[in-house]
Amino acid sequence: MRKLTCVYLAIAMTGVLTTGAMAPAYAAATVTVNGSTKYQTVDGFGFSQHFGRSNLIRNLSDTKEKAVLDLLLSRYTGAGLSMLRLGISSGGSSIQPTNPGGPNATPRYVWDGDDDGQVWLAKEARSYGLSHFYADAWSTPGYMKNNGDEANGGQLCGLSGTSCSSGDWRRAYANYLVQYTKFYAQEGIKINDLAFTNEPNYTTSYASMRFTPAQAVEYTKILGPIAHNAGLKVACCDAVSWPGQKNYTNAIEADSTARAQVDIHTGHSYGGQPTEPLATSKPTWMSEWSPSGTTWNEAWDDGSGYDGFTVANAINTAFTAGGVSGYLYWYGASAGATRGFIQIEGDNYRVSKRLWAMANYSRFIRPGAGRIGATTSAASLKTSAFRNTDGSVVVVALNTATSSNQLSFSVANVGFTAGSVTPYLTNGSNNTAAQSPISLTNSAFQATVPARSLVTYVVKRP
Repeated sequence: MRKLTCVYLAIAMTGVLTTGAMAPAYAAATVTVNGSTKYQTVDGFGFSQHFGRSNLIRNLSDTKEKAVLDLLLSRYTGAGLSMLRLGISSGGSSIQPTNPGGPNATPRYVWDGDDDGQVWLAKEARSYGLSHFYADAWSTPGYMKNNGDEANGGQLCGLSGTSCSSGDWRRAYANYLVQYTKFYAQEGIKINDLAFTNEPNYTTSYASMRFTPAQAVEYTKILGPIAHNAGLKVACCDAVSWPGQKNYTNAIEADSTARAQVDIHTGHSYGGQPTEPLATSKPTWMSEWSPSGTTWNEAWDDGSGYDGFTVANAINTAFTAGGVSGYLYWYGASAGATRGFIQIEGDNYRVSKRLWAMANYSRFIRPGAGRIGATTSAASLKTSAFRNTDGSVVVVALNTATSSNQLSFSVANVGFTAGSVTPYLTNGSNNTAAQSPISLTNSAFQATVPARSLVTYVVKRP
């Protein structure tokens, strides 16, 4: 009897998996995946290197530059991120830093082919297979605003309730935004989505510009036809907090013309995570967030609120409760006390567990995947499931308990009943690390998720 007890103890302590060949001696909790229950389609997972952060990577020595790019973009050793958010400059490096002479004057666009390093990064990202580029403006150049400054809020001249002696810049701003995408096209980069505002409900000392929900509705009717004619999708409104974005989405949805012009509704998680869907049938993205924190943090689970576990939990909530189709983190790599995935100091870099929290989702859940049903009887387990366009099924399990979770998985209505399951583990000592394969037999497999761990199960047909 003692020998048998030791065998089961050994199985439990291995942590990640037990196979169906040896049934556990406990009453395992269940995870039920149902391919017939279908939710949103996934557009992708992304990041930004706006405000010159691309150059931090480019200025590394060749070997370290590649290592950082691999960490962010490789589908085999890194996070495999599939979307890049580009920041449209409104300052001296913008495509029209000086007033051409008024809103009706011939534009004086300029292009340096670099865009603060973002063109270089976009080309590098494309070499990894990334093809989804999202361009977003924090502000117009100051001469288009009623405060004469790219920073400190202010509003676009010509909007309802905004009067400027320089005239109405609304259409000129739309042409300016579309021209930005044309310059990228010259570099061989096709921008897919275009946004005219970032955090319109928040004023900052750097590039920022205010829109009320009513003004956002007004402006979508001007930008929308121009952007669509150029083959672009329009995103709105990148508001601070998901509840804040709700106000903009509701205003757009209430206006039939504006509703037809907006293709994607985008909101940030600062001050309010996506805990419920926005009231629209259009795709929604959590388009920027990094958790609050004042120091560089590499920990997986230290209770700080900006560790890897926090990020994993936030991603799960956004997809399962918020119904998002896209999840874009803020900085991939930055310097100093960054809450980004990677810290760069000179020619050195360090990696936070936040990256691996993202990787357990982004490397395996690919653009075009559909979220499918996933339920569990384990109160301490958070689950989600997705079916990729290649037929593979991805089940993500986050164990919030301080003890391991022994699980019996059922994977039904996915087009196959037998195959292989590869677990990928992230916790204090593992970084999206592949574990020993498990067999899927009669649509079932058994596994153990260690305490306070994130495991992604990639299920494939034989």
